[in-house]
Parts: sequence; structure tokens; C-alpha cells
Amino acid sequence: MRGIAMPETRGYQMRELMRVNMSDLSIKMEPLPAKWARYGGRALTSALVFTEVPAMADALGAENKFVVAPGFLGGTNTPNGGRLSIGAKSPLTGGLKESNSGGQAAHALGKLGIAAVIVEGKAADASARYMLVIEADKSAKLVRVDAWAGMGNYALAEEIKATRPADDHFATITTGPAGEMGLKAAGVAVSDPKGYPNRFAGRGGMGAVMGTKGLKAIVVSDKGLSYVEHADKEAFSAAMKVFANALTTHPVSGQGLPTYGTNVLANIINEAGGYPTRNFSDGRFEGVENISGEKMREVTLERGGNVKHGCHTGCVIQCSRYWVDKDGAYVTKGMEYENVWSIGADCGIDDLDAIGLIDRECSDLGLDTIEMGATLAVYMDAGKIAFGDGAAALAAIKEIWAGTELGKTLGQGAEVTGNAFGVAHIPVVKHQALPAYDPRPIQGIGVTYATSTQGADHTAGYAITANVLAVGGSVDPLSPEGQAGLSQGLQIATGMLDAMGFCIFVAFPVLDIPEAFGAIVDMVSAHTGDTWDANALLAVGKETLTYERLFNQHAGFTPADDRLPAFFKTVPLPPHNVVFTVSDADLDSVFDFVPETAAGLGIS
Repeated sequence: MRGIAMPETRGYQMRELMRVNMSDLSIKMEPLPAKWARYGGRALTSALVFTEVPAMADALGAENKFVVAPGFLGGTNTPNGGRLSIGAKSPLTGGLKESNSGGQAAHALGKLGIAAVIVEGKAADASARYMLVIEADKSAKLVRVDAWAGMGNYALAEEIKATRPADDHFATITTGPAGEMGLKAAGVAVSDPKGYPNRFAGRGGMGAVMGTKGLKAIVVSDKGLSYVEHADKEAFSAAMKVFANALTTHPVSGQGLPTYGTNVLANIINEAGGYPTRNFSDGRFEGVENISGEKMREVTLERGGNVKHGCHTGCVIQCSRYWVDKDGAYVTKGMEYENVWSIGADCGIDDLDAIGLIDRECSDLGLDTIEMGATLAVYMDAGKIAFGDGAAALAAIKEIWAGTELGKTLGQGAEVTGNAFGVAHIPVVKHQALPAYDPRPIQGIGVTYATSTQGADHTAGYAITANVLAVGGSVDPLSPEGQAGLSQGLQIATGMLDAMGFCIFVAFPVLDIPEAFGAIVDMVSAHTGDTWDANALLAVGKETLTYERLFNQHAGFTPADDRLPAFFKTVPLPPHNVVFTVSDADLDSVFDFVPETAAGLGIS
């Protein structure tokens, strides 16, 4: 093992970068460049990848970098400010990727004053596995853990725990067998407050980047460390109270999500006719009641399970829960809306226990459940197994554990699987599977899917707000009018929220309650001790997207990549029997701010 010991530095002005070279096993600290002093989370991961990774690099090669960054407010007592960003060139999309997760790691890194961990190079011995251990005094070392090769995330969590002092307080970031295999659907698991490896930076193959570098785990101890201090503690406290009040009083973040979890959306989106069913062939699922958030709560309470907690310390929305079996034993995280939809309605499965077992299997393997649900759906559409057959779906996922040719195909995601089995309708953009909203009856989300730098990604610009929920105004979901502008504004705002480390669900009160956005401005100003305003905050969002957009252009992306698959524009979706009608010109207008922003940054 090799490592370094550095004195602890804390606070906004003294954040540092930790650079870990897997080729020579060196670790060093360096100052965060002044030009990125206002960046955290996604802004920092994207700026670093843009600056340091050649756009044409092999995503699974030594030139790519695996960047882990807490949000700008990570490590503070900001409500819902503990999200983690993981960035790299994506082996799935081929572009610049940021994948976002809850869990405890962001706060742990933030408390240490680590703005980002940059993992570069590649282990010289392909059979070697390493664990990066970062202690609470900021000393760091790489420990060789070859015996953990091929281990699932849950067993790995227990092995890591056994290496730590009994009184330690630590977070983990791990990759499962799928990442070690270099599968494009592989994600990264982050430990939750109880230590379960069930929070995921799932999208884009980030687990494959981590695993193929020879890095099996990152452990971050924050034992004995308090929250990072604010430049003006009283001003921060006052703004924080305003923000927390907005989160807990808004009907979505204060009532719907805490009561029913994210899966509260199942009945809502099904009623809207935009709940993709059996590989996007219908907008309503007849079995939705059996897999709804309401049903999940009912069953979980009957079994004595947990129905309300935060995925990280400091969450006041509390939309997470645990799914338990009929004996009350933990199975997996209480499946999120996206997980339930992808494994459920998209595959025609209406059994929560079957969905829970598949979700657990994916989590243990380290697979993105959105991508894998879509993959199973196209596999079913090919007639290889029947829609609705949960047992066969679980058996298919187990093929990935076994390393069979079928398993290797499925583990590369929906597009590879669909092409391998001759499926006509493959729901992907930039090679990444669409999430749980059909873009034909919800056209705003279709614009986000088509244009996002991330590939098809609902969180990149969550147009469901105005299209379905009447949050932040109302835009007719069936009309193309106004959708490009809606998506653009939301994508910029989301880039900012990801950079700050906020949960995406703070957007609901922020869009509806002016004081909530003002409170973010005031919190950031009070934290740093310098002057921020709304424009400064949104500039971070624009700059984040600009780094991503330019990287993708350098990687060969063209306007043709900002389009939905043709069947969304030609095949009407029941029950509304509509197609996607937003024009190409409107899609091409979404990133019209990039040239001016790039000029301001001095990049091209």
C-alpha cells in the first residue's frame, strides 16, 4: 500500500483536489484552481473532465478519469444539500457524463475539504483490485484487495466494515461485478445512512470506468468531524430556515414525496397517459395500482418496514424507504419511481416482490436499474421471454453474474440488446435508455431527452413539473409550443442545483415559492462570505452545460444526436394516440447560450 498524510483544511476557501494515479499508485493533494472556486458537484466534475480528458479517449482506457465531487454545499448543514456527482467520459453515451447520487459520501468528502477526487490512469496488473481509504485526518492510501474481485456490493459492504474501527463513521463508494466487467450499464453504489450500498450513481456506465481502473472501493471517514462552518453563520441560519420551510410546506416535497416516496408518481403519470408500458407501446399500465406508491406504502406498513427516511444526512423531504420481504427482512431500498416503472410497467410486471428481487440483484451487481429495466423490455419485445414474467426477468439478470454471452449482451444496455435481437423500437438517445415518461404525450420531457448532454435523462430538465404537475406554471404536454424554452430553463437550473449538491426535488418549491430560490442565493452568499445573486447562480448552470456540450461536440456529436428515435415521431401512443411533434429547429435552439458562455469562459 502507498499513501500520504496531509494536515486537515476546512472551509470554502481551502478546498483541495485529491489526485489518485492508478498507474503508479500515487496520491497527491493540490489546490482547487481559483477559476473553479464557485464550482462543486457536477460543475466541477464536468470542468475537470472537459479540461483533462481527450474527447476521443477510450472511455475504459487510461486516458479517461473518474471524478468524484461533493456539491458546493456538501459537508454543510444545508437542507437536502448532500448529493454526490461522479463524472467521466461515458462508455455508454460516448460523451461527457455526470451521474448523481444520494448517500453519505458527499458530506464526508465535504467535511474533509476535498472538492474532488480525481482517479486517473489504470492499474498495471489487470487482475489487481484496490480500495482507496481516506481517513478523517485526510491521510489517504491505496490498499490492494484482490480477494474482493467479483464481489457483489452487499458482501463488499460487509468486508469493508470489517476493516474499519468499531467506532468509525464512514461512507463507501463501490463498484460491483458489472463495473469490473466493463459493462456499459454499470453504476456506482454509495452507502446510505445505515451503510447499505443502495444509493446509485447509476447512469452512463460510471461503474465500468471505476472498475476497469482497478478501483473496487473508496472509503471516506468523517469520524469526529463537524459540519463545515459558514462565513456568516447567523445569515446562513436565517436563510436555511426559509428554505427548509419551503421544502416542508410545498405539497409535493412536503406531503406527496414523504408519504408515498417517489413512486407517488405512478398513478399520476399513468393517468396522464405517459407511463411507458411494455417497451413504450402504451401510455397506461393496467397493473399500475399493484405497483403504485400507495400500494408500496400499504404493503411496507403491513410488513413492519421503513416508510420514511432521508437518503443522506440533512434531508428534510424524507422520500426514501426500505422494501422488506414478507418476514419483514430488508431486501433493497424502497424502490424509486424509476426502478418500479422500468422493471415493472415497462416489462409488464405488476408484482412488487418480483420487482424488489430484480432491483436487489441489479444493486448487488452494480447495474443501473433504469437501463436494465429498458434492456429487459426490449429483450421481451424480441420474444425471448414473455412480458410480465418476473421469474424469467430475474433469471436473465443472473446471466450477467454468470458471465454468459447473453449476460454480457444484456449488461451493455438496451441499445446493444435491442440491436442484437432485431428489435425495431429501441428507446434510447445518445445510446442511453429513456426513463419513465413517454415523450409523445409529455412533449417537454421529450425535448430534455433529445437534447440533454447526458443522453436520455429525466433529471437533466424535469419538464414534468409544468407539463403534468402544474408546478412553476403550466405548459400543455400535448402541444409542441413552449417546450424548448421550458426544457432549456430547467436544464440550466438543474446544472446549478447539481453543482450546489441539492436534491432535484428542491426544484418543486423553488419553482413555486420565490422565497425558496432567494434562500438559495442567501445561503450561498452567507456560506462563502462573498456576493451572489440569481444571475451568478444560474451562470454556474450555464457554464456546466457548456463544458458538457463542447466536450460532446469534440467527441463527434452533431445535431443529429439531439433527436428522439424515429418511432416516437411516427407511431402514435395510446391512449392519446399522439406522436412527438417538437420541431428540429426548436430542439436546436435549446443550447443557443453556449457560444456566448464559452467565450466568457475562454474555451472552445
